[in-house]
Amino acid sequence: MKYFIEDIAGIVKGKLVQQTDNALIEQLLIDSRKLIFPASSLFFAMKGPRRDGHGFLPALYERGVRNFVVSEEVDTAPMPAANILQVKDVLQAMQLLAAHHRKQFSIPVIGITGSNGKTIVKEWLNQLLDDRYSIIRSPRSYNSQIGVPLSVWPMNESHELGIFEAGISQSGEMDKLQKIIQPTIGVFTNIGEAHSEGFLNGRQKVNEKLRLFTHVKALVYCKDAPEINEGVAALYQQINKGGQGAFDIFNWSTVTEATLQILTIYKEAGTTLITALYKDQTISVRIPFTDDASVENAIHCWCVLLHLGVDAKTIDKKMIQLGPVAMRLELKKGTNNCSIINDSYSADLSSFNIALDFLAQQSQHDRKTVILSDILQSGRHEKELYREVAQALAQRGIARLIGIGDKMMQHQANFRLSAIPELAFYPSVESFIHDFHHLVFRDETILLKGARVFELEQIDRLLEQKVHQTVLEIDLNALGHNLRQYQQLLQPATKLMAMVKAFSYGSGSYEIANALQFHKVDYLAVAYADEGVELRRGGINLPIMVMNADPSTFDVLVQYNLEPDLYSPGLLRAFEAFLKRQGIRQFPVHIEFETGMNRLGFSTEELESVLDVLKTDVFTVKSVFSHLAASEDAQHDAFTRQQASLFLSMIATLQEVVAYPFLRHIANTAGIARHPDLQLDMVRLGIGLYGIDSANTHKLELKEVSTLIATIAQIKHLKAGETVSYGRRGVVTHDTTVATIRIGYADGYPRNLSNGIGKMWVKGQLAPVMGTVCMDMVMIDITGIPHVQEGDEVILFGRELPVQQVAHWAQTIPYEMLTGISQRVKRVYFEE
Repeated sequence: MKYFIEDIAGIVKGKLVQQTDNALIEQLLIDSRKLIFPASSLFFAMKGPRRDGHGFLPALYERGVRNFVVSEEVDTAPMPAANILQVKDVLQAMQLLAAHHRKQFSIPVIGITGSNGKTIVKEWLNQLLDDRYSIIRSPRSYNSQIGVPLSVWPMNESHELGIFEAGISQSGEMDKLQKIIQPTIGVFTNIGEAHSEGFLNGRQKVNEKLRLFTHVKALVYCKDAPEINEGVAALYQQINKGGQGAFDIFNWSTVTEATLQILTIYKEAGTTLITALYKDQTISVRIPFTDDASVENAIHCWCVLLHLGVDAKTIDKKMIQLGPVAMRLELKKGTNNCSIINDSYSADLSSFNIALDFLAQQSQHDRKTVILSDILQSGRHEKELYREVAQALAQRGIARLIGIGDKMMQHQANFRLSAIPELAFYPSVESFIHDFHHLVFRDETILLKGARVFELEQIDRLLEQKVHQTVLEIDLNALGHNLRQYQQLLQPATKLMAMVKAFSYGSGSYEIANALQFHKVDYLAVAYADEGVELRRGGINLPIMVMNADPSTFDVLVQYNLEPDLYSPGLLRAFEAFLKRQGIRQFPVHIEFETGMNRLGFSTEELESVLDVLKTDVFTVKSVFSHLAASEDAQHDAFTRQQASLFLSMIATLQEVVAYPFLRHIANTAGIARHPDLQLDMVRLGIGLYGIDSANTHKLELKEVSTLIATIAQIKHLKAGETVSYGRRGVVTHDTTVATIRIGYADGYPRNLSNGIGKMWVKGQLAPVMGTVCMDMVMIDITGIPHVQEGDEVILFGRELPVQQVAHWAQTIPYEMLTGISQRVKRVYFEE
């Protein structure tokens, strides 16, 4: 299907307020940071709570975009060659376009909804059916009002099956997604607590989700969930009454009669054997997982395959081959100062472009390398496919491409015609590994992108920096989510400074700053100049405030364009003298006032010394700020108001001398939530970014960003009377199974969590610490926890075990827990 701008104007019921040509549209664009093909992209100027897409039109025009969908009047003078399509609602226009596009195809489409498991079921169905159909599916978890239209848009004549997931958070949303997906087969995975706040009760949420299936021919669901079963029955009756002809029901149950009646679920040796009764015959499958969620997801897939007519023996053969779904991109340190992005579980065009976007967002290295396998199940003509891949790589400024696979070898001419400076091709991973020592990887970011069958993890192991097995996982999606939670509390004009001091609260330096830069925060703040230098060397170009500058770092501040916090008369005069000797004028600085914290800052008595210096042109004041001492505590609100009053009074005095505008900020993380009247021009967000509501306001749905994971080194079976660890303080009173964990106080696990005070999360249960925490090891009691093996992962804190809880056990605060994690613990960053 080809769409020209005039066609689209008719489809979305819009008006071409300016037209210069009838441009061919191939890509839909909503994020200016993800522009690849400007000439054929149509930019939808979405409005969000903090940013308005209309503000990006001039910049996108400069970058070659000529087609825009807007909902406001725009100044067309700076864009004389643009096509401007005006509509009432930009999001609705994109949804209308995607729904129209979907109607052009009569292929079967599987629509999946539910509280959990949507993405797993979708990806597993793709694994199970990819040898039978040319499949188009949602990339990763694109299941929202914006994600679904972007998922459906790439559908073309070569596709034979669609698999799309749909997620909603409030009433009325599913009708829009149904019109876009138009599923012929429905899968309802389950119902849970996710996004329940948008609905009156669980039954209403079920009914809203069921609206995805109002026109399906068949519906797969678990009969054991009463709310779902009752909701399906009501929908079936409603459709029948309407005379439309109701859908076929394909349900399953572990307790009663169903289309697929589960007879037994037997778990052993890391696999699960599931037997069932289907059409009066006993059939079975074995899956390589034992957790209940995987069993449920696998049964849903089993039902779909049976409905599609796949024979039982083939299903059994394919089910045991199911692989885990890595729904994330991992970023970690590699050898020779490289950064590695591992996305080696699938290779299709949609996920390829997402991975390239993530690569482009990394600014720690100028040089970027892509190691790419053959792209499978694209539904595209190969020559056209690899030409588009080559264009996408060249557009992102990729310095080197290493292609792996027969198809990459066959189509290397497409890449040689592109502007990629360095190219190498290998028929297999083995041939690459054979040649590995002749290749140089240094000071670059490397993306590993490939289909699972190529086993690119072998290359990942070669490139990865070998460090301690204990890992601190950093969820960049959760970081972005938490940032948005706080941004929603801000006035549109209020800027945000993100605190990335102390190694970003233990989470990393440039990796976190890079993500914040991508999300367009206004300022960063670090404690010391060397932290700012590391960020600059990592490619961070945001303004950076240094909170603890000292005379020994003045030259570094100037060299790396770091903006110091000046907090005392001595520091002020010393920096003034340094700048005068260097002949530097109007250097950006921040002035800190003391209002009651009694840590750093100019007092009211010292204010006159500030005014004398600021009368000259040596400095440019970028901001003036102070610290709230107890913004999180309601019993000190009167003192907080007193601090704010003093701060504003001091600023008024300062403004008599500094006539130009500067930013005022006093609100910290707790202040953002509890004192909205103190937002002023900017706020400082710190621990809240990492999922900690320091004020316990319960206004925010924050997510844990950091998960500390270690592994079991050894399991021992002890008899009553034996002891554990130093000092023999861990006394075994009965036969006990003990696991030794690869972490200790040298890694930042507090020693005062010894002797049962601390606990770790093992196989869904809490296991208490036994004996004294050692420097490099901790022992825990795993008695009664089934299926625990040496090498298994143990969670010390994270989503399952909040860091606030662990900090409480350790009689400290989450700040100390997070910042105390040793640098020898490997950080792995991931993004869905």
